[in-house]
Amino acid sequence: MKRALQHLSHKKMKEIALLFIGILLFGACQKTESFNSADEMVETASKNLTTITVDELKTKIDSFEMFNLIDVREPSEHNHGYIPGSVNIPRGTLEFNISNEDFWESTGFYYPEKTELFVLYCKKGSRSILAAETLKKLGYENVYFLDGGWKNWELTYPLLQDKNLELESHGAVEEVGGC
Repeated sequence: MKRALQHLSHKKMKEIALLFIGILLFGACQKTESFNSADEMVETASKNLTTITVDELKTKIDSFEMFNLIDVREPSEHNHGYIPGSVNIPRGTLEFNISNEDFWESTGFYYPEKTELFVLYCKKGSRSILAAETLKKLGYENVYFLDGGWKNWELTYPLLQDKNLELESHGAVEEVGGC
């Protein structure tokens, strides 16, 4: 009996050692993705995301389809012109506000489910790509980014925009994020 217990303990120790080695090997196989530039990061992220054109977005708006339109630009950019019906959640606060019921209540919009459609846009598209990737990582299932961003919308539909200029202080609008 004593020999059987020693054998069992020895066998258990081998299993634990093999498990530990397996965990180390698995961890060594994990690669941390790194990029040489923000443009490279955006390009990589865009390969795993879905885009929507300004015409497709306009069709959704005109048909009164229910979806969440999120402007990820800074408030100073948003207030000078935005797509009607959009809510401004700057990319820097997106992770914190997207699932914050108090935030949604303060905007007058309802708290969205992760299964709903989300369309994100920024000035030209790069920030919205990174923001869309973030939402996907947070478990949002149906996330699109607007091809060409606000600039494309503004050029295609110059009369279809809202502004909040009274919320801005005097002075020029500072561009943020390089896109």
